[in-house]
Amino acid sequence: MDISVVVPLFNEEESLPELTDWIRRVMKQHNFSYEIILVDDGSNDSSWKVIQQLKLSHEEIIGIKFRRNYGKSAALNVGFDAAEGDVVITMDADLQDSPDEIPELYDRVVNQGADLVSGWKQKRYDPLTKTIPTKLFNSVTRGMSGIHNLHDFNCGLKAYKKEVVKSIEVYGEMHRYIPVLAKWAGFINIQEQIVQHYPRKYGTTKFGAGRFVKGFLDLLSIFFVGKFGKRPMHFFGTIGVLSFLIGFFITCYLIFEKLMSIASGSVYRNVTDQPLFYLSLVAILIGTQLFLTGFIAELISRSSSDRNRYHIEKVI
Repeated sequence: MDISVVVPLFNEEESLPELTDWIRRVMKQHNFSYEIILVDDGSNDSSWKVIQQLKLSHEEIIGIKFRRNYGKSAALNVGFDAAEGDVVITMDADLQDSPDEIPELYDRVVNQGADLVSGWKQKRYDPLTKTIPTKLFNSVTRGMSGIHNLHDFNCGLKAYKKEVVKSIEVYGEMHRYIPVLAKWAGFINIQEQIVQHYPRKYGTTKFGAGRFVKGFLDLLSIFFVGKFGKRPMHFFGTIGVLSFLIGFFITCYLIFEKLMSIASGSVYRNVTDQPLFYLSLVAILIGTQLFLTGFIAELISRSSSDRNRYHIEKVI
């Protein structure tokens, strides 16, 4: 199969018939073999009934329904598991992403060797409450991930090699940072394509202010797990040792200063009477706790079932 189109959706009953017809038209024009995977993320409108009706007349449509709303990341993760195409295309169900972009995205993956192609909505039709946080996230993500050639990490329109989606796990709000997950999994040929963005035709945006905080926390999680997931002692241990040594040397300095004052007959203060001593004591305690945290995390990491699971590309 050439292409799997994965469409996560929540309360998009009005747009689904138009979207699927648009996708099918593009696929037939270019003679692609394909499947359309519609993942209903616990919609409370008639979206699932629409999917069932579409399935009756179009066998290439696959419907997956969640019992409740789990979020876009969960919907994508399930869609990725079900996808069988050599190239996996993701897009939103609100008709703001254009299926006409699919042939070029497919070509970038199959003929130009891209592991992942992310869309860039250079001209957007979203409200400022959505575009401003998105620009901030994109800027921070570029700096933390080192993927400097992407302008829009959160664009729903993306194309992947099948190996990419089968090698990553998307959860929480991680769908915003799939290119980062792909990079940590060893897929470094990440490209960008300017795509057409349309105004929302039906319904209302699902973006909320709470996602701003969740997205930032998930970015920190990706950075930490990707860099230190298999060696947590390198993170906690390094900070812990530095904190311990700072506190230890300050304490030694205070004791040395007192001894020198006693030797010279000068007036001196007890070590325990100085505020700096208590700061050094806190540093020692924090350093010890961080080191022990790293030690425990290392034990947990070494006992996990995937401690020696690595992504092998080729064996000859």
